Amino acid sequence: QVQLVESGGGVVQAGDSLRLSCTASSRTFAEYAVGWFRQAPGKEREFVAAVSRSGGGSSYSDFVRGRFTTSRDNTKIAVYLQMNSLEVEDTAVYSCAAVPVPTSSRIVTAAYEYTHWGRGTQVTVSP
Repeated sequence: QVQLVESGGGVVQAGDSLRLSCTASSRTFAEYAVGWFRQAPGKEREFVAAVSRSGGGSSYSDFVRGRFTTSRDNTKIAVYLQMNSLEVEDTAVYSCAAVPVPTSSRIVTAAYEYTHWGRGTQVTVSP
């Protein structure tokens, strides 16, 4: 079992940047594909970004592509979400999720496939 803890959220203004971290409790984290999801008040949870086990591949939703970048450092058992040019519409609770995968290149974008979830960190973007 691996436990996930997100950090780095906060209150920023539109156009600012934030870097979220997802830190795992076990070095077996290197065997997991990781995804980022967000949920705004009154809305469904939605996929934001995902990174492969190796860190060599990633996927993004259309509404963040070009603004957000996800990466991982398996030596530090952490995954990051760099968020630039933040918009008011990006306001949400951001959560990371992980699932063990057999291949290093596998990218998982569907929430139902993930087996481990963090509690989330609040990101608030003001006008």
